[in-house]
Amino acid sequence: MDKEEIKRLFDKYNTGQATEEERALLESWYVKNTSEKPLDLSAEEIEDDIQEVFSVLPKPRHILAMWFRVAAAASIILCVSIGGYLLIHKNKLTQQTAQTHDIAPGGNRAILTLSNGRTIDLSAAKNGKLANQGSMVISKNANGQIVYADSEDNSPSQNNGFNIAATPRGGQYQLVLADGTKVWLNAASSIKYPVVFNGNERRVELTGEAYFEVAHNKEKPFWVISNGQQVEVLGTHFNINAYGDENAVKTTLLEGSVKVSSAGKDKILKPGEQAQLEGGNIRVAEVDVDEVVAWKNGFITFNNADIKSIMRQLGRWYNVDVSFTGDISELRSFSGDMPRSAPLSEVLKALELSKINFKIDGNKVIVSP
Repeated sequence: MDKEEIKRLFDKYNTGQATEEERALLESWYVKNTSEKPLDLSAEEIEDDIQEVFSVLPKPRHILAMWFRVAAAASIILCVSIGGYLLIHKNKLTQQTAQTHDIAPGGNRAILTLSNGRTIDLSAAKNGKLANQGSMVISKNANGQIVYADSEDNSPSQNNGFNIAATPRGGQYQLVLADGTKVWLNAASSIKYPVVFNGNERRVELTGEAYFEVAHNKEKPFWVISNGQQVEVLGTHFNINAYGDENAVKTTLLEGSVKVSSAGKDKILKPGEQAQLEGGNIRVAEVDVDEVVAWKNGFITFNNADIKSIMRQLGRWYNVDVSFTGDISELRSFSGDMPRSAPLSEVLKALELSKINFKIDGNKVIVSP
């Protein structure tokens, strides 16, 4: 097969549109090009294998190996992202996971509660104007964002209230606040903010996780209050993960400068650094910012994560309850990257290849060794 035909088949395979004959053709092509290699591969051989498979494909944003580590041993899968994804593993390509049914990923879902108590289901709302609040008009644009903008009706006395945007499990949403600040809300999160930022500061309250691109205004510092901490900025890009079921509140800086404060302690962050608030202490560490904001960019990403933290992330995005049976070793760590648009079964298939079993039962996922 030439390069264009391979790319076309990959695209159809990824979107589920390939016929049985096309699937067989693509899979046989892969087997033919890799069957002479041993199953026990060294790191160098793995890299050669990756390059061989991907040499005929255009360069996507994410091309990587998914490494599943159990103590010092490693088993390897190759994860391909080409707008969608294809999991390739010798002798595992056509393996089917035993599931009672599949669960679709989350999407753009949120409820907007206005200062007068009125609620708007943003996923069901049509594009265009949603409401007037004093001198502000709230609209849903063609990109699905909620935008606050000045109207011709100047009624500042009605602009003092607070609105709340909240995503359910299995939801995410984007807003543009009255000052131009952009906010991406992750699943099971909410943000409370004023209709208009009056006074000499801008202050919002966050639960869950959000990514901020704060509009610069040196006269009005921007504050985010979340789970026992305060973050102060003038204009910058940063991510806050403040879920109540996580071990630490994590604030990660991408651009600019922020000050993280809690209980009389504070730290100034530089780009690429993350403040981790745990047990009343703030620790600063350098992190991979692409990994931290992968959720915003449409990916499920974990790096040396234990299975319980992974399943918390999946539970929020796929809106499932997770239970564990048997002895799941805490020594296991996982690294991987998959599109957030993948159905849950495909994510679980990847994890199953490292000797962990999953069963989908209604809206529950049961994890066992």
